[in-house]
Amino acid sequence: MSTEHPISAYRASEFSWIRCAGKGSFLNSHALKEWAENEMKDGATIIVVDLEACTGMDSTFMGTMAGLAMRLMKIPGGKLQIAEPGERNRQSLEDLGLDVLMEIEPEESVWKDQVSEVREKLVLCGDDASGIDKAPHVLEAHKTLCAADEKNTKKFATVLDFLEAEVKAKKAANK
Repeated sequence: MSTEHPISAYRASEFSWIRCAGKGSFLNSHALKEWAENEMKDGATIIVVDLEACTGMDSTFMGTMAGLAMRLMKIPGGKLQIAEPGERNRQSLEDLGLDVLMEIEPEESVWKDQVSEVREKLVLCGDDASGIDKAPHVLEAHKTLCAADEKNTKKFATVLDFLEAEVKAKKAANK
């Protein structure tokens, strides 16, 4: 597992908590997605992403969070909540229109009084994604950003074109 930008997590009774230390990027967004999807399969409806130690996020990481938020919204009582994003990360989420999908520092939450306790119980999660073909994951994350806010389509048009061509070329090479 990459410990450069670790993802750690904890499952409480009423919510699931995941923390990004360092930069949230295409390198660790797969661990975020995998863990959160497993939590949802196990019945989690509230997933909290702790960004207090996150130094910044790339579009893949934010697109991954948007995808999780969209899936949670389809579950009764489901929501993705953001804890302590800091001004820079908050602005990044808002600039891409993702603040409508997730609750950023909600006034009332089941975890508000448990932050310190939860952080003490976190364990590293996610496998080393270095051997994984990241292009399909990165493409999915960017398509999600475009679905979340139409303005993002223009922002990421070149990235989408490049990623779609890369994924298509790899599929053709594997035939």
